[in-house]
Amino acid sequence: MPVSRRNFLRGVGATGGAGAMFGAMGALGLAPAASAAENAAFTPPRASDFTLTGRSSRSVLVLGAGIAGLTTAYELGKAGYRVTLLEGRHRPGGRNWTVRGGDTETDLNGETQRVRFAEGQYMNAGPARIPQHHVTLDYCRELGVAIEPFVNQNADALLYYTGDTAISGTAVRHRAAKADVYGYVSELLAKATNAGALDGELSGDDKEALVEFLRDFGDLGNSTGDPAAADLYLGGSGRRGFDVAPGAGLQAGSVSPAPGLHDVIASGIGREFSFEFGWDQAVMMFQPVGGMDRIAYALEKAVGPAKIRYGAEVTAIRTTPAGGEVDYVDARGATRTATADFVVNTIPPHIAARIPHNLGLGVTTALQAATGSPTGKIGLEYSRRWWEEDMRIYGGITNTDLDLAHVWYPSSGFHTDRGVVVGYYNYGQTALDYAALPHAERRERAVKNGALIHGDVYGEDIASSFSVSWSATKYSEGGWVDWTSQTGPEYATLLAPQGNVYFAGDHLSHAIAWQHGAMTSARAAVTALHQRVMSS
Repeated sequence: MPVSRRNFLRGVGATGGAGAMFGAMGALGLAPAASAAENAAFTPPRASDFTLTGRSSRSVLVLGAGIAGLTTAYELGKAGYRVTLLEGRHRPGGRNWTVRGGDTETDLNGETQRVRFAEGQYMNAGPARIPQHHVTLDYCRELGVAIEPFVNQNADALLYYTGDTAISGTAVRHRAAKADVYGYVSELLAKATNAGALDGELSGDDKEALVEFLRDFGDLGNSTGDPAAADLYLGGSGRRGFDVAPGAGLQAGSVSPAPGLHDVIASGIGREFSFEFGWDQAVMMFQPVGGMDRIAYALEKAVGPAKIRYGAEVTAIRTTPAGGEVDYVDARGATRTATADFVVNTIPPHIAARIPHNLGLGVTTALQAATGSPTGKIGLEYSRRWWEEDMRIYGGITNTDLDLAHVWYPSSGFHTDRGVVVGYYNYGQTALDYAALPHAERRERAVKNGALIHGDVYGEDIASSFSVSWSATKYSEGGWVDWTSQTGPEYATLLAPQGNVYFAGDHLSHAIAWQHGAMTSARAAVTALHQRVMSS
């Protein structure tokens, strides 16, 4: 998710008030009540719902074979609904896209890339991690998709920020930065407490307990024995990591001294620490073994590939007294019309807004209220895993204020010869700037900036590369969507059926950009549709 969550929430709160801000917090996984609601119990429809009541199953057209569409079809199929999926791409998954050698992709700028990753190497161009509380893992279990840990936070990954302090423009280990920030903040708070600044807030016992906590939390000490010099951050322990690691005999190890308080605070080196506290980012996290699209292909298999019409581009949607009609152009370029009792539209809303329909102006306005959010990644395949061999970084993420934003090291394949590093994962205008470049220039820019952090080795041993700009990717046009408000009438419009047409997708959840959001939204649509059928 974007690193600018704080600024985003401030902006939403300023323009939309507390209600809009709470909705935005939910979309970012920061509102516990909303997140808990997403995990409400779900009972899938069953074939016995029809056989025991004498009702006949119905037909459903699902538009889009992304995670929401596949989940919708899978759950409806359990009850015997006759489901057909129409998908513009020639693969399942939508934004769940794992890039492998031999794949080709032509973006909306007209550039075609052929992936040349070696066998077994891949990049998850879209979703790449799964929090342990997401229903995504439930589907992995149900569908037999093997999972493994995803290293979301690594104490030995790097932080690199520009500026004019002594540590600006220097790669700093995450553990060292955390030790220094926590240390100095603890020292300042301990001094303020001891000086009586919190006397109006804390009792004497509370103050003593707080200072005792800060001594441990911040690794505070006393270098002189003078009581007046107590509770200082000395910055000399192994929390910062060792320049010379402890070893045998007399090798006790050595630690570089911490930079000064001003440099640590002014550098902003601690700006990313709260990332790992997030509801949707805290360890443990997981990934499917072999690539995120293992989930998409498992769902495709469970639904039945014959029920999915690939290369089918939807051109019109209509609700009718008898059900729903959808016009589309098939893989051979022929115009066709499909009919069913119901339609579930999982096409991204900003794209669906351009598709002619008879659902009314309010639906068009609602679809237009969601806007695609630009984001991009580049995968750099190296023939030598230098980050492990030279820097002893095993998975995790390096964060920076350079236009790379995040550099991801692979969380699998340890100690093998090759690996794919995500050389940037960026958002907003920065992602648009990269999207405007041809792939060769994206790679050149990414490698140049990555070398500022990692050194010359970053530009060596690159075997191949592939970049994706989601704003320039057909059928997506964004990595996810942003709403001005998830409490307004536009959002509510799409939560309700419009005639015989339903909507689903992560954009209709409070877990936007997560497969969990797509799956829970699909479940909600399935439940509403099935209840309607059972009550008719």
